[in-house]
Amino acid sequence: MKIQASAENYLEAIFVLQNRNGHVRSIDVATELGYSKPSVSRGMKLLRQNKHIEMEEDGLIRLTESGLQIAAEIHERHTLLTAFLTGLGVAEEIAKDDACRIEHVISQETFDRLKVFVNAGKLDD
Repeated sequence: MKIQASAENYLEAIFVLQNRNGHVRSIDVATELGYSKPSVSRGMKLLRQNKHIEMEEDGLIRLTESGLQIAAEIHERHTLLTAFLTGLGVAEEIAKDDACRIEHVISQETFDRLKVFVNAGKLDD
């Protein structure tokens, strides 16, 4: 099931924060993404309704199985696309920003071929 890019961004941020800090709250997501607290609150509500996250009583956010799958896929795309673009000589911050936009629209077939290309070391000088 395809979800909106904003939901994918939220899920990826939760994934990254969980791996970095061991726990995630809405305020952490807002800070990470530079979004307002009300925007994040609406986003978390939609993710809960779609069963991609669960909110604990203490305010901690946990990815469900479906949320984790989406987040891990988006993070893999972001990481690989950033590496690909920086390997081409694109400045790191520009590569990260571009990767964030591309990760939501690239087809699975194209991403799979790009992954093979990058992992084969075709970008090495």
